[in-house]
Amino acid sequence: MTRSAPREDIDEAGLEVHRPKQWAAGVPGVAVSLLRSVEQMGTGRTVRTLRLLNQREGFDCPGCAWPEAQAADGEHRKLVEFCENGAKAVAEEATRRRVGPEFFAAHPVADLAGRTGYWLGQQGRLTHPMVLCQGATHYEPISWDGAFTLIADKLRELSDPDRALFYTSGRTSNEAAFLYQLLARSFGTNNLPDCSNMCHESSGAALSEATGIGKGSVSLADLHHADLIVVVGQNPGTNHPRMLSALERAKASGARIIAVNPLPEAGLMRFKNPQTPGGVLGKGTALADEFAQIRLGGDLALFQAIGHLLLSWEQAAPGTVLDHEFVGGSTHGFDDYAKSLRELDWTAVDAATGLSRTQIVKIARMIAESERTVYCWAMGVTQHRHAVPTIQEITNVALLRGMIGKPGAGLCPVRGHSNVQGDRTMGVWEKMPDSFLTALEAEFGVEVPRKHGLDTVDAIRAMRDGRGKVFVGMGGNFAAATPDSALTERALASCELTVHVSTKLNRSHVVHGKTALILPTLGRTERDVQAGGEQFVTVEDSMSCVHASRGRLRPAGEHLLSEVAIICRLARALLGEDHVVPWHEFERDYDRIRDRIARVVLGCENYNARVREPDGFVLPHAPRDSRRFDGTATGKAHFTTSVLEFPEVPPGRLLLQTLRSHDQYNTTIYGLSDRYRGIENARRVVLVHADDLAELDFADGDLVDLVSEWNGPGHPRGTVERRAEKFRAVAYPTARGCAAAYFPEANSLVPLDSVARKSNTPVSKAIVVRLEPAG
Repeated sequence: MTRSAPREDIDEAGLEVHRPKQWAAGVPGVAVSLLRSVEQMGTGRTVRTLRLLNQREGFDCPGCAWPEAQAADGEHRKLVEFCENGAKAVAEEATRRRVGPEFFAAHPVADLAGRTGYWLGQQGRLTHPMVLCQGATHYEPISWDGAFTLIADKLRELSDPDRALFYTSGRTSNEAAFLYQLLARSFGTNNLPDCSNMCHESSGAALSEATGIGKGSVSLADLHHADLIVVVGQNPGTNHPRMLSALERAKASGARIIAVNPLPEAGLMRFKNPQTPGGVLGKGTALADEFAQIRLGGDLALFQAIGHLLLSWEQAAPGTVLDHEFVGGSTHGFDDYAKSLRELDWTAVDAATGLSRTQIVKIARMIAESERTVYCWAMGVTQHRHAVPTIQEITNVALLRGMIGKPGAGLCPVRGHSNVQGDRTMGVWEKMPDSFLTALEAEFGVEVPRKHGLDTVDAIRAMRDGRGKVFVGMGGNFAAATPDSALTERALASCELTVHVSTKLNRSHVVHGKTALILPTLGRTERDVQAGGEQFVTVEDSMSCVHASRGRLRPAGEHLLSEVAIICRLARALLGEDHVVPWHEFERDYDRIRDRIARVVLGCENYNARVREPDGFVLPHAPRDSRRFDGTATGKAHFTTSVLEFPEVPPGRLLLQTLRSHDQYNTTIYGLSDRYRGIENARRVVLVHADDLAELDFADGDLVDLVSEWNGPGHPRGTVERRAEKFRAVAYPTARGCAAAYFPEANSLVPLDSVARKSNTPVSKAIVVRLEPAG
């Protein structure tokens, strides 16, 4: 059994529990934004920085990928175009705190490894390239040339390029992402795992089969004009707070909202917009007209039930429910789908969802009556073993009503990390299609491999098994973001070399290979000046809009390099100064990178000119733009048939999901205040329904160990257990039989081999656990 114990720099005994909030944002959101910003940046820097956040002349938020208003849609950006967590993200990056050589001299790696990720992140911005030599106890300074030579030598020593792993975080710009995948493929590998493998990979796999393109089909204007918005497995108040403004606007236009979630999150219930008098002085805007408190993993059953009801009502009154013109002319597989749902196992639906038959019928009626429906979802859907068929069942319901390719309607997988979608567009994927690889070869005259590379889970397996020897991380916090923490950390430690391009200290720097490098880079907020002058970068938001981002702050240190410069200099050291790709030219002038993107990446023609438009440009999306489904095998949208499945939990066990606190973004912990849920000053908590605690003979406030149980594929000899120690049980109004704990603290409970079919995404939302009294 693997174990994970708490580290000591957070006093978990200071836990305070209050009643969960019934609304999100309001004056407290403004107050916390300003307090954290001034604390990290100072007053003057706060004013200079926040006024540029998500503005046309400024920089894109380094937090989430929610889109900005588009002038083409008749929209105007607000003076304040950011949320509380966006302000926190900027404050973390633009902090005045610094981590330089003197810090590393004073802190041996063993000491840093005993600290929490929160403590590490609060120390400040990295300022110098640092190396941890094999057997050394401290990181030491290294020159940039020395660092690039070290990486190049280690890579050239490999017996096979596929022993190298090139990981990418979603914060990487389009320009850096394009060059990074070009570097990896020029070296000879498609091993390009990225953070999307752990979040919306399931969405991409499902939508690629069903609609021919693995992206959402809506614009921000579509949400504003929808008459029904269905939000499934998503907590916008914490993870995408600016979405609340879009929901508020839709409500003002008469839209109704259905929220489907195991937890009654404040951001699903009511929004107090701090930019309106009603949000400051009044009650704000009620959001969810219908809240369905579903059990974890019950969404597939719910949408099969909805599909069954729609088909039944259509049969009873032909021509009143289905969009026959769309279904007949633009879809494939309807007859098989309808046949599969002719009979429905309502007993299984009841067990899977925990919802009443009356509520399911009500939700289906709302969908049947809507003329313009948008379906939104996030990690609560994508991180299940049956995530791909679940998303396809959502898509099936949308297809029945013709809700793709019409104004005010569509599919909206809400991406989390800023530019995670752009990185994929730029080629950061272990299995890019041949058309992209052929265009890359034709443009640069390089030969690139065709064998598919490794995603995140397979990359960990490769390191564990000794097949992955060099790990290069372009941003992110791989050790903390991934599942099966103890195994992942051992896998990283087995590498000959680990390299992390980072802005701040994190767990991945102290869980290191035999030799390790930390390469400090510019943040999104900082000026990027190269030999060709001041540069800007581009990003793609969650709705396929590509636009410019211009840092305005002075860099945190004189030794920082941009991501583009780091990639280009490493490429020259590895591939040679005479390599056919003009790396030196690319570092000097990012326009030259964009010229090549325009010729390689479909939809990016005339890239340099279009990203200089005030709002950039929107990438083509055939289903959205013209109801064409060219990317599918039949040229039509596909109905999909699935078996009704859901997680089954043995008696005396709970189904656990990992989630974020309101005071974190992904693995970055801003503070210890999950105020919407009423959890203060602690992170090792497990939220359990009061009746479940009583049935399990525990009480609110008990200190417990969480023990996950798994006997999935690859482990025929029985149940494998993992233990996370010393969590405080908190009675909380979650769905019965379900529980929740924060990641990354609970990541240790997620088995590496517990993954979604087809997408290989870790199953972080359906972990079978038992509670035991803490020892």
